[in-house]
Amino acid sequence: MTAPTDASSRAVLDKAARENFPVAPFFLPAAWRDDLMAVYGCARLVDDAGDGDLPPGRGDAALLGVPGDAADDRLALLDALERDLRRAFDGAGGTDGTDGTGGTGGGPRHPLVRALRPTVLRHRLDPGPFLALIEANRQDQRTTRYATWDDLLAYCDLSANPVGRLVLAITGTTSPERLRRSDEICTALQIAEHLQDVAEDLARGRIYLPAEDMERFGVTEADLARPTGSRAVRDLVRFEADRARALLDAGTPLVGSVRGRLRLLLAGFVAGGRAALAALEDADHDPLPGPPRASRARLVREAAAALRGPRR
Repeated sequence: MTAPTDASSRAVLDKAARENFPVAPFFLPAAWRDDLMAVYGCARLVDDAGDGDLPPGRGDAALLGVPGDAADDRLALLDALERDLRRAFDGAGGTDGTDGTGGTGGGPRHPLVRALRPTVLRHRLDPGPFLALIEANRQDQRTTRYATWDDLLAYCDLSANPVGRLVLAITGTTSPERLRRSDEICTALQIAEHLQDVAEDLARGRIYLPAEDMERFGVTEADLARPTGSRAVRDLVRFEADRARALLDAGTPLVGSVRGRLRLLLAGFVAGGRAALAALEDADHDPLPGPPRASRARLVREAAAALRGPRR
């Protein structure tokens, strides 16, 4: 991947350092790192568009062909991103964003999407995972509450699981069982992130705690808006964290199903989830004062544990 050099694209890629899991660590082959960062850049761009986090004046809307009067319309931006991502999968476009004749007819317009195209060609990727990520962000515009655990799992199938599927595709290790394990890990990571970010999500008008569970524990939306969590809020967060941990443990055999540096990468994913859940536990399951974050030392310990095998 020729990394985009414009400041806005670099700002998106720099967010990789703040994720709960390693995106493209140094120990991977350079080609894998490039491909994983290309995938991450597009996935992060889609999320930023859906969250309204594309800074004003960055020019993303103009790059994507969105009229100025619609530059703040998240659905319009997501629609434009879908069109641009489809160009990355269109055999007519050139890898530099041109149509091969000096024009820009068939190639992607956004630098991060252009950077994805060589990865698409190299691994014959399917657009399905990227379209699912876009649909998850569309869903965020119209669905701000989830009635049941199953509803939340269905959302995670769009918002999180495609990333793991892309990792398997890039590393050439896809199989039905690995896809299932990967989905369990990715869903657990997504839920752990939601639990860390309860206050931040509420500020965006969203709640990812199932309504049926809130009712069961006697938690109201007003309780989630307080500076610190009540005992009921903490019990609810502990309950959801236990569910996420069970999913993570179910998916952990994925680590032992591969070898070499990929095994280290997948152990890092599991470690990120376990460390995030441990940080929540250390905070007495109260994320309202701010997202509990794990230390690097805890991440290393959890990675070593994941490499040793599933917990009994």
